[in-house]
Amino acid sequence: MNTTELNHSTEPFCLLDIGYSQNFSTCLLEVAVILFLTVLIISGNLVVIFVFHCAPLLSHHTTSSFIQTMAYADLLVGVSCLIPSLSLLHHLEGLNEKLTCMIFSYMVCVLKSVSMASLACVSIDRYVAITRPLSYTALVTPCRLRTCITLIWLYSALIFLPSFFGWGKPGYHGDVFKCCSSWDTQPLFTAFIVAALYAPAAFTVCFTYAHIFWICRQHTRQISERRARFGSQDPEPGEQACTDKRYATVLFRITSVFYLLWLPYIIYFLLESAGIYHHAIASFLTTWLAISNSFCNCLIYSLSNSAFRKGLKRLSVCSANVFLKTNSCRLATLAS
Repeated sequence: MNTTELNHSTEPFCLLDIGYSQNFSTCLLEVAVILFLTVLIISGNLVVIFVFHCAPLLSHHTTSSFIQTMAYADLLVGVSCLIPSLSLLHHLEGLNEKLTCMIFSYMVCVLKSVSMASLACVSIDRYVAITRPLSYTALVTPCRLRTCITLIWLYSALIFLPSFFGWGKPGYHGDVFKCCSSWDTQPLFTAFIVAALYAPAAFTVCFTYAHIFWICRQHTRQISERRARFGSQDPEPGEQACTDKRYATVLFRITSVFYLLWLPYIIYFLLESAGIYHHAIASFLTTWLAISNSFCNCLIYSLSNSAFRKGLKRLSVCSANVFLKTNSCRLATLAS
């Protein structure tokens, strides 16, 4: 390698071509965006995991198992996002860039697949609970639940494994590595990922929550007709658990956030694989917009859970009491 090639190879690789700092020799804008998302993802999912571990009653709900699985996967997404940050800050210069790129892309794709599959399983679980309430406990057993979670991880790990054997690129994860930016994609592999993961997950979420909304709408209508006929004001069984407003809100949150964050990524994934469109800024924004879903998940599915909110409130009160007692002891020690 001559001097010109050496200087070119040591130049920083700024995907957005803006925000480069001569003093820090790094791409400030990319580092700021990635670190900001990393902090949000890690802190948000740590809170979710901490609440579940400190409030055992939450684990009694079947949906909570999928939420915890999703939280662990999203937490690992946030941790793995430190890799591109360290690369931009020149802390990974001794590692094989090609291998680092492949491992990072594979890890994030597998973890996002786990998160996406968990979202679909949450919708299926709620669908079964609404459509078959009497046989729900017999259908959704702890053994089947553990088997389902295990299959989610195995399927996610296997579906992206062909990328290690030269069959396409698993995803566009910021391309902060030079090797990642030159990693060619194959339309067949992209179509395989969309058909085996993205499309089924989107269809499952839309189908199940649309039917839940329709069922709850019919349920509320029947309650209103019964009250009008008999003049009874007593609450009907299951009335509070199934209202139009609640499930319309849940349906809106799920579908809007899911498509808002993932649809641009999937569209760009298809366009670039087919050789129709390629743009560095579009690649960066669509990828990290999809990754930001790891933070939104804990807000949508955990904070919408009333039991979780109660657990979080209790933990906040306990933490505040411990903090006050600790400070009181310190002040008493200093006063003495």
